[in-house]
Amino acid sequence: MRCVIARFPFDLTKSGVLESMKGVKPEPIAGESVIIGRRQYPVKQVGQIITRQDRRDFSAGEVVRAMTLLGFTCRGLPQAAAAPEAALTPLQRASAMLGSPVSA
Repeated sequence: MRCVIARFPFDLTKSGVLESMKGVKPEPIAGESVIIGRRQYPVKQVGQIITRQDRRDFSAGEVVRAMTLLGFTCRGLPQAAAAPEAALTPLQRASAMLGSPVSA
């Protein structure tokens, strides 16, 4: 499949990407990632290996788009952990379950 990454056309295949990434150790993931085989790689690492270009030359979105079209599973940015809920007293919890809030 023909993909444009960093303004350059590349003819990529799923088997070609699998072969390129064989034996490559995944770097720690801090943003978007792609699952290739049984491993999860940062998209910038994959883009650098398959295009042989510097990571600053292309965006993560370009690589995600290409990998998705080839049939790989891509994951977005990790979601920030939700703020923990304030601990409710047993009376408040029971009241909330019944649908009539009780003020403390």
